[in-house]
Amino acid sequence: MITVSVELGERAYPIHIGAGLIGQTELFAPHIKGSSVAIVTNSTVDPIYGDTLRAALAPLGKKVSTVVLPDGEAHKNWETLNQIFDSLLTGRADRKTTLIALGGGVVGDMTGFAAACYMRGVPFIQVPTTLLSQVDSSVGGKTGINHPLGKNMIGAFYQPQAVIADIGALHTLPERELAAGLAEVIKTAAIADAEFFDWIEANIDALNARDDEALAHAVKRSCEIKASVVASDEREGGQRAILNFGHTFGHAIEAGLGYGEWLHGEAVGCGMVMAADLSVRVAALSEAARQRLVRVIEKAKLPVVAPDLGSERYIDLMQVDKKAEGGTIKFILLNEFGDVQITSAPDQAVRATLAASV
Repeated sequence: MITVSVELGERAYPIHIGAGLIGQTELFAPHIKGSSVAIVTNSTVDPIYGDTLRAALAPLGKKVSTVVLPDGEAHKNWETLNQIFDSLLTGRADRKTTLIALGGGVVGDMTGFAAACYMRGVPFIQVPTTLLSQVDSSVGGKTGINHPLGKNMIGAFYQPQAVIADIGALHTLPERELAAGLAEVIKTAAIADAEFFDWIEANIDALNARDDEALAHAVKRSCEIKASVVASDEREGGQRAILNFGHTFGHAIEAGLGYGEWLHGEAVGCGMVMAADLSVRVAALSEAARQRLVRVIEKAKLPVVAPDLGSERYIDLMQVDKKAEGGTIKFILLNEFGDVQITSAPDQAVRATLAASV
């Protein structure tokens, strides 16, 4: 097992990475102080890992309940969030009840948001079971739900007590879900670590084949980078926004097609292709570097051609973005691997990128 720490003073927490961790009672025990635990999972994950987690919690002598949500990004909304609150209130959950998010990014985001809101804050633990959630969404305290007009526009910053990332869970992922997670791994390397990007290029076949050693390194390095960025800018006042490389275009794809039509990582992968094109036009990215990025994204089995929503629709959707200021869209652009800038872009360049991407 490898442990990475997210350094946030008194709210610091560990990220444990390794195989078979869901069944290890000792990893959960230090973080559960109250007499009850509520597992929040979904209809896909619960049949696979629910019993393993419940067995791990049994020796702690806690009252354990389970909320099973419908699976998919389309359900990341108020209605589904209320299912969590209904269960907590019906079960008389109190301020010391610990929520455990068992699942991918949707489950993690909603459980964290529920934990932030219920009784104005109860503890929660992230147990991410997808690659995307292990390398990105479970780390950093961003929680929330989608709105029909914008992705993740309603939420809170709320840190978990711990993240327990079981690499073994990645062997049960559908191929699309694995690829979606690789998008966030590629993004992290592109913005922060040129050597890590080189490593991904050299090991993309091993990652696609789910080699445990390669996956463990990818998760570890991604978490190290994200933990460092979060520690320096927890609430995205500045530098943390670089983690959204590819997301301005990607979120527009998700909202424009309808949540769940493309997986989040698929939209981010294509969004990075679009952001790289814009980076060549208005930043310092070389055409050779752009081609390298596109090749890696293709090899990760991610889409590189954007859906044709129309330029006006893309621009409207991108203006409903957390980074937008006064209607001005802010983009994360690459100067080179490991060097990014947060900037606006000329309308003509944005439209040229949109035209070239579909």
